[in-house]
Amino acid sequence: MAGISGASSQRARVSLLKLRLSMIGVWALITGLATLILTAILLYLGFPIIGIYGILGFVIAFHFFQWLIGPYIVNAIYRVRKLKPSEYPWLREAVERISARSGLKQPPRLMIAEIDLPNAFAYGSPLTGNMVAVTRGLLRSLDPEEVEAVIGHELGHLKHRDMIVMMMISLIPALIYYIGYSLYLSGWLGGGRQREGGGGGLAILIGMLLIALSFIFNLFVYYMSRLREYYADSHAAIHAENGAKNLQRGLVRIMAATGRLPRSARKSHSQLKMFFISDPDVAVRAYGDIDALIEEIKREKPSLLLELFSTHPHPAKRLRFLDQFIAA
Repeated sequence: MAGISGASSQRARVSLLKLRLSMIGVWALITGLATLILTAILLYLGFPIIGIYGILGFVIAFHFFQWLIGPYIVNAIYRVRKLKPSEYPWLREAVERISARSGLKQPPRLMIAEIDLPNAFAYGSPLTGNMVAVTRGLLRSLDPEEVEAVIGHELGHLKHRDMIVMMMISLIPALIYYIGYSLYLSGWLGGGRQREGGGGGLAILIGMLLIALSFIFNLFVYYMSRLREYYADSHAAIHAENGAKNLQRGLVRIMAATGRLPRSARKSHSQLKMFFISDPDVAVRAYGDIDALIEEIKREKPSLLLELFSTHPHPAKRLRFLDQFIAA
């Protein structure tokens, strides 16, 4: 492990094993529960199989289309362009070096987003290939070794194929929602005989329950998103030099620099915040010693309710997680 050594290596292996088991468990729970609930309800109602396949096909096609064109939308929203060969040669070298350590077949294309918000993100599709983008604000706010740790995090997302994983798992609540919506509409529009027999009312009720259930399943999707952020953090800790400590510093510098931006500027760039390494809505107003600020944030007590609806772990939990990869 390039970024850690000694006793920390054993702690890191145990931590990664728990993380992988958690991700597998969440995946199994979501797919198992969704399959059981939908099968029971649809069999009870006698919902036509062709209708189920039609909804499934629509949901998959819609998500696949989003995946294909998504990078072009991201590039337009965040003013992303390809980094010129003469720009930031140390950054290009870092991407190539960490990509080789990560076992990626080829480095992703290096992009720059011309926005002040300090952040970074990995994205791509079969049409564009893999890309990693850093913002102009990130390069102004972080030291080079901290930027390298951020790059290690983003390459972790590519290594773990997180874009595909999240697309597949997000299909489940979307499928439940569209089946529920179809039942709801069929209950209202199914005709007088169905309503007189009570079938329409039952379809409306079950449709509403499935729509509500889709929002509950979205909470599991958020949880999986938070797990993948931890997993990408561990990738940076392992494959970047002094990765855990530099990523801690980088994350806190990002929050501090974000806190110095006007709230309107942060909100204007939060449309696709799930892509970012750090949630732009989470910022701190602080100056001074970065290591002292890290320790201060670690002592914070996260709000369970707020984190429940977040795509990113609370900063205190992320920083404490990275402690496992730092040699004592």
